[in-house]
Amino acid sequence: MTQHEYVFVAISVVLGLGITRLLNAAVSLIRAHKRVIFHWATALWAFCIALYVLQLWWVGWELRDVPDWSISDFFIMVIGATCIYGAAELSLPSEDYDISDDSELDFLAHSQSFGRLSALAMLIYFCIGPYVNMALFGNPPLISFTLPLLGVALMLITALRPRWFQGLSVAFATYTLLILFLTA
Repeated sequence: MTQHEYVFVAISVVLGLGITRLLNAAVSLIRAHKRVIFHWATALWAFCIALYVLQLWWVGWELRDVPDWSISDFFIMVIGATCIYGAAELSLPSEDYDISDDSELDFLAHSQSFGRLSALAMLIYFCIGPYVNMALFGNPPLISFTLPLLGVALMLITALRPRWFQGLSVAFATYTLLILFLTA
């Protein structure tokens, strides 16, 4: 087993939990569909988070060429994967099984309140991007900082301006597509 394979087992476990959480939440919401107040912006947000899970998994393969992993490289990658897991965990509303009150199943209300923590988790993930770009991929600083800082700004606005969530979710989807295009 190579060092890369050994390191990415732990990261893959965390990423797998993120996808599992998203799929489980989606199935639970489908089961409770009569009580769910669906909103496209929250669904788009969760879909983008799923894409980031898969994107990190894909980028992980590109890291196979890193000759020697340090413990700090490993910890930073695990923190990044954990942040994506947190974003996945908080991206969709979850059923609390209180039959008298279904307010937790309102997609947009969730995204504008508790779900904003999903944006903060992604903010931390984007802060890790420059380290990965420079230390592990050897990219120049300007390129390594530019796009992650744009993501940080977008997540900060999303967390601080919950009323703008619908428009910001479209901006997040556009940003996500750009990142996928650049890392494919």
